[in-house]
Amino acid sequence: MQSHKKDIELDDAELVSKIVARNDTHLFAILYDRYAKAVYGKCFSFSKSEEEAQDLTHDIFIKLFLKLRTFKGDSKFSTWLYSFTYNFCLNYVTRDQKKKKDKFTPLLHENYNIHNEVPDEDIYQLKAEKLLLSLERIEPNDKMILLMKYQDDFTIQDLQKGLGIGESAVKMRLKRAKERLIQVYNEI
Repeated sequence: MQSHKKDIELDDAELVSKIVARNDTHLFAILYDRYAKAVYGKCFSFSKSEEEAQDLTHDIFIKLFLKLRTFKGDSKFSTWLYSFTYNFCLNYVTRDQKKKKDKFTPLLHENYNIHNEVPDEDIYQLKAEKLLLSLERIEPNDKMILLMKYQDDFTIQDLQKGLGIGESAVKMRLKRAKERLIQVYNEI
């Protein structure tokens, strides 16, 4: 019992290290208890169904147990887990959602100017109900990066590490996603 109490007090990185070293499902349960509610919340925001969100959460933690050794500690575990969750949910949405006929064709990188971007204040001032509807109408990749930035307060560096892309790519994706969100919002 004393050992279990000490395990609960471990920080995430130490806990992950022990889980990987021992392939220990009991220690993994501690990690599950810490993050299941947050993962479920993210799953629900993508699926809009309690049952699907529960299934997705379950599937994420199964896959997480198998992929845990890929966590290198370059970022906080929670950042890594949220990126893992977003990617899993994004794959779910993309896989289960039929490709839209009018799917957006990305413009070439050089056609965008980072200096003419939508200010964060414009995003913060959008009305919640209309904003939720707008988020449902934009592409899943755009929704994902916007939620990570504005709902979960990820920094540019967190997004870089979580998405595995460079700083300029993160900024460009955010810029494009904000522009599309504002466009859809204004059309509603």
